[in-house]
Amino acid sequence: MAKDRSPILKRSRALEVPPQMLGINKKSKRNPRQSRRKEGEYGRQLRAKQSVKFVYGVLEKQFRNTYDRASKMPGKSGENLLKLLELRLDNVVYRMGFAATRAQARQLVNHGHFDINGRRASIPSMNVSPGDEIAVRENSRHVKVFDQLPNTIVPAWLSFDPDHLKGSVLRVPERDEIDLDVEETLIVELYSK
Repeated sequence: MAKDRSPILKRSRALEVPPQMLGINKKSKRNPRQSRRKEGEYGRQLRAKQSVKFVYGVLEKQFRNTYDRASKMPGKSGENLLKLLELRLDNVVYRMGFAATRAQARQLVNHGHFDINGRRASIPSMNVSPGDEIAVRENSRHVKVFDQLPNTIVPAWLSFDPDHLKGSVLRVPERDEIDLDVEETLIVELYSK
């Protein structure tokens, strides 16, 4: 499986994404990037796409396939894209507070620590739907990661029970509930060329 191994702080500085969006509470010691070149329309579109890919930890082929699915759905393609990315299993595990970062959530899912509706799930890119229940497997409850869960605010479209280490997806998130500060119309314009 392919993995992006580029330095996180360097990449977040280049894309102007705060590292706190990724769950990393660090600051770069370097000065902010000051470019003399004027950024064109294509540059803005590309940066919007790259920043969304970077935040969700998705590579190009998977991102393009997700966009193709979103464009076939009714409604706005850009909003549908962000909703599909939010409903990925690794992101839902991160949003529920089982992991401190999306990368950690992806690893926990890869190692098979979660059940969806009573069945083992080990594919991070799997999309969950409203009504699905996500729980830590019985055999994985002794893992040290689940002893001290990070303090996170669970969004309104999810429910979470920290005592039983399970939660469920109540509904599809709305655009204003997705805290990603990006113009999704730029991504649609980039792919519609």
